[in-house]
Amino acid sequence: MPLDVTPRLFEIDESLNYGIRYEPSRLNGYKFGINTMTDKACSHVSNTFKCVDHPTYFYGCEEAIVSNREPHELEDVKVKWRICRDTAWAMLDITLPNVSYKITSDKHQTEVNERIILLHGIDGSCSNIALFGGIDFFCTNKQVRGKYAQLKKKNTSGFSMENFISDLTTARQDFDEHCRMLQVWAETPIKANVRLLLDKIVKSERLSKKMYSLAQQEISKRGKNMYALYSAFTNYSSYADERNGFSLRNTGNDTQAQSMWNREQQVAQWVDSKPFQDLLVA
Repeated sequence: MPLDVTPRLFEIDESLNYGIRYEPSRLNGYKFGINTMTDKACSHVSNTFKCVDHPTYFYGCEEAIVSNREPHELEDVKVKWRICRDTAWAMLDITLPNVSYKITSDKHQTEVNERIILLHGIDGSCSNIALFGGIDFFCTNKQVRGKYAQLKKKNTSGFSMENFISDLTTARQDFDEHCRMLQVWAETPIKANVRLLLDKIVKSERLSKKMYSLAQQEISKRGKNMYALYSAFTNYSSYADERNGFSLRNTGNDTQAQSMWNREQQVAQWVDSKPFQDLLVA
């Protein structure tokens, strides 16, 4: 029996609240996904592609999230939807304000709240993904912990929503452990030339130059430590406007939400990179 969640943690965005049926394509080995609300094609995928509709996926994940958290942790939850590709790609960003941890450096203190990210695509644009991270409420920068803190299942013929929910129920990452790691970063001085370090991590002269300016701003507030550098990275992945100078190009395509998510994945790779990790053990 599905868990009766009253009230719900969230209501699915109205634009995503439709079912999917499939019809054969004239291209051999492919099929059309049809939006049951509009009766229009919403995807063109291989015959082996298997996925559930958005409501089934997101409400199923909600069930798993609720099942392994205390009631007080789920109070005052904040949610934000990001949608693109004509509603074929969707991301739900959940913040738990009542699950928090203070990060303190010799110059600054901030509070980090737990964050859960759910992604779903019905057109093959992404797998079924659940990730765990945080929100730095001093600057509302969004954090993804890295490649190890995620559950990912492709939309192949063997995909089972029931198994995904079961795995998600048991996959809760230790938020305190994540924050203890951030605290270590806040206590770890940057013993390197920041500009040269960024050249090694970012590997783009243009991006590195702009990131250096952002890093200097963060260092002036938080001190010259690894958490300040990480905060510069998460600023880049959280905003795309005049606040940080990393605006997205207007390509005329419905892909901005997906582009911002790609930035978050990019930051996770930078944090996992050898130059960044080497400084943590220096």
